[in-house]
Amino acid sequence: MAEVFEVLAQDHAEVRQMLAELEAGKTASSGASSNDLSMRKKMMEHLVIEESKHEALEEMYFWPAVREKLPGGDTLADTAIGQEQEGKEVLDELDKLDAGDAGFEKLVTKFIQVARTHISYEETRVWPPLRNVLSAGEASEIGTKIEQGKKTGPTRPHPHTPPSPGVLKATGPAAAAADRARDKATGRGQ
Repeated sequence: MAEVFEVLAQDHAEVRQMLAELEAGKTASSGASSNDLSMRKKMMEHLVIEESKHEALEEMYFWPAVREKLPGGDTLADTAIGQEQEGKEVLDELDKLDAGDAGFEKLVTKFIQVARTHISYEETRVWPPLRNVLSAGEASEIGTKIEQGKKTGPTRPHPHTPPSPGVLKATGPAAAAADRARDKATGRGQ
């Protein structure tokens, strides 16, 4: 299995690609057709699904390791989780809108900014010191937990769920099952 930094780097690369596609895509104000807007909404749904899994799993496995292993880890994790919380709130709003709705593009722009800030913070401020203190086995164990968790992780942002690993591990499976049932019933993410 891949180590945690490889798993997270791959997720970040995928998110960056989706953000770039959203930036380059046609919008309602730039003359997008109804098909273009439908594809834009699908792209946003995919981003919401992937980000929801990613952030929940980081909160369960990655940030606890940061807190435990790094001097000042609580501050690093609290800052990152605050950024993630802001992102979840924006994604929650975006998930309720269609691409042609007023406010959709403003929220997309806001999420792009929040996501890029968070990714940069994580990769430049958190990863370097954590790489120096995690053993190869620990990095691999966290990476494996995150990779495996994606199969059953939540597919919607839950901005009102406390970002506590214990709460997420206890309530996460039920929330994720409800998310997946709702997705199946509505065709979301198909």
